[in-house]
Amino acid sequence: MPFPRVQLLATCLVDALFPGVGEAVVTSLTRAGVEVTFPPDQTCCGQPAFNAGFWDEARRMARHTIDVFLAEPDPVVVPSGSCAQMIRHGYLELFADDPAWLDRARVLAEKTSELSEFLVDRIGQVELGASASARVAYHPSCHLLRGLGVDRQPRALLGAVEGLEVHRLEAECCGFGGVFAIDEPDLSGAMLDRKLTAIQSAGVTAVVGCDVSCLMQIEGGLRKHGSGVRCMHLAQLIAGQEPGLR
Repeated sequence: MPFPRVQLLATCLVDALFPGVGEAVVTSLTRAGVEVTFPPDQTCCGQPAFNAGFWDEARRMARHTIDVFLAEPDPVVVPSGSCAQMIRHGYLELFADDPAWLDRARVLAEKTSELSEFLVDRIGQVELGASASARVAYHPSCHLLRGLGVDRQPRALLGAVEGLEVHRLEAECCGFGGVFAIDEPDLSGAMLDRKLTAIQSAGVTAVVGCDVSCLMQIEGGLRKHGSGVRCMHLAQLIAGQEPGLR
């Protein structure tokens, strides 16, 4: 096994709101033969501050994250395209004028992978023994698809789930976008409505994605409209859980 141990960067939303997703990530990686460690001093990667224009505050959080995850040599796995994109690209912008921290940011960027990217590309593990007799929709989140170029990997993992039928939604934003949903609620809501229409017409029982922020936005809209469709993180599905974001 080329990577016998990894460090899990759980992300704020997983840690605070969806701990079951974090547990499913550990289960999935363990099934793939990987030992998972959880650095207890980790905090926010700084993306919300970065997106809101508070770069000084974002740099402080980024420095802390770099210190925490460079303390050990193991690769870093993130169950979020959004947070992985921040580390891989946002940190390089934050420290563009600071050579010492830029070098350290590059080291962390090079050893950081989004979950599906790590499983498929880094260790070649696609079949994890999961099965599900269901039709689900796959939502390609923006930062995952456009920021990291990750699309084939989650679809490969879904394709390996025995009995699962997958409908890929169009690559349109769900309208969350972090602070965007707060700054532009009307536009965010209109974008969400387009996504909900596509989901309802797909005839699925669940929506699967790689970012709990998008799934939280989508499931909120589904529940508001009285839909029985539920959301779940990719890790939950490949860990063998039934549909439902917890």
